[in-house]
Amino acid sequence: MYVTITPSSVTGVARAPPSKSYTHRAILAAGYADGASVSDALWSADTRATARAVEAFGGTVDRTDDGRLEIDGFAGQPAVPADVIDCDNSGTTMRLVTATAGLVDGTTVLTGDESLRSRPQGPLLEALTTLGATATSTRENGQAPLVVTGPVRGTEVSIPGDVSSQYISALLMAGAVTEDGLALTLETELKSAPYVDVTIEVLEDYGVTAEKTDDGFTVDGGQSYEPAGGEYHVPGDFSSISYLVAAGAVAAAEGETVQVHGAHPSAQGDTAILGILERMGADVAWDRDAGEIELGNSALEGIEVSVEDTPDLLPTIATLGAIADGETHITNAEHVRFKETDRVSAMAEELGKMGVETTETRESLTIHGDESTLEGATVDGRGDHRIVMSLAIAGLVADGETTIRGAEHVDVSFPDFFDTLEGLGVALEREAADG
Repeated sequence: MYVTITPSSVTGVARAPPSKSYTHRAILAAGYADGASVSDALWSADTRATARAVEAFGGTVDRTDDGRLEIDGFAGQPAVPADVIDCDNSGTTMRLVTATAGLVDGTTVLTGDESLRSRPQGPLLEALTTLGATATSTRENGQAPLVVTGPVRGTEVSIPGDVSSQYISALLMAGAVTEDGLALTLETELKSAPYVDVTIEVLEDYGVTAEKTDDGFTVDGGQSYEPAGGEYHVPGDFSSISYLVAAGAVAAAEGETVQVHGAHPSAQGDTAILGILERMGADVAWDRDAGEIELGNSALEGIEVSVEDTPDLLPTIATLGAIADGETHITNAEHVRFKETDRVSAMAEELGKMGVETTETRESLTIHGDESTLEGATVDGRGDHRIVMSLAIAGLVADGETTIRGAEHVDVSFPDFFDTLEGLGVALEREAADG
């Protein structure tokens, strides 16, 4: 799908979609349980992949008319899947359920689309092998398709922390239902650490305890997943909120504001977007108790910001930098290259089509706001939902129309994104890719 955005002013109220990160973990946790009801779940391409995986391991996932997920789990004993598990484009699904596959007394095969088959899984395979499973890449390159034969029997493993925090999350979730638990030692500094905090928070809500140690994490075995009252509520998604607050900061109508509801505090690292906007000069009001954010159009200044713990914010920050005065220097970004696409290069190249000057290194991206114009252009979403949404925000204030190819990929995390923009006053047109 192509979406063409006409420069627009925005105002009004938008509701944050449910968190993708929490929904993935809540669905799988319900799978590890006898079952649970997951309310306010995000039902997107990625989370549907996790639901299919739970069903492949012997659970069932039913979605009610009001959007609640009623899940019957496999009670910590996943069955041998009857078919290959297709994780589609969801890296979170593949990593979380690869560890689940390590519990199976038999063989599991996991694959995904072309993008997912290019993403690194090697450290997780090595960890499962250390723990006694057989875990291999069919192409012997640490990438899917993956073949895992369990069950794991070990209790101690070391793993790098600077490739993906999802490896740690996956092992903690699976380790809780092993007989003797699991002690993880980090070989390197942990990046994207807040995502492990999210995992530990979800585990706690399901009655499972995992803890940080001086050199890693530990989780006792023999635990049962049992959410209080059999129900779990998913919070709003701050990664998605970043696009809405960015829209307000750069394009709110004069004298008007954008309000975002459903923004309650949680362990999500991407709440950092509010502090980043404030540092750039935006006037942000966040009522934490009500879960409401309000902000208006602001004159932004470039800043230096690390995305070590917030890789999903890089596209949003890059767009803000293209609009701000001065330079915006995004650092500690190497791990952002291993997402649905290389987001560092993708943002540099696509913003470049719109007249934005950037400098790229392996670990950083600098946007030269003072040397840039922002002009409407035809840009490519690179099959990445976050690239699509960030470029859409740039299109709100570009000189001329901006057409985004591959816009349908917002379905991964924010299926109603373009409807939400229209509700805020954005003029846009949709067109099928075949014209």
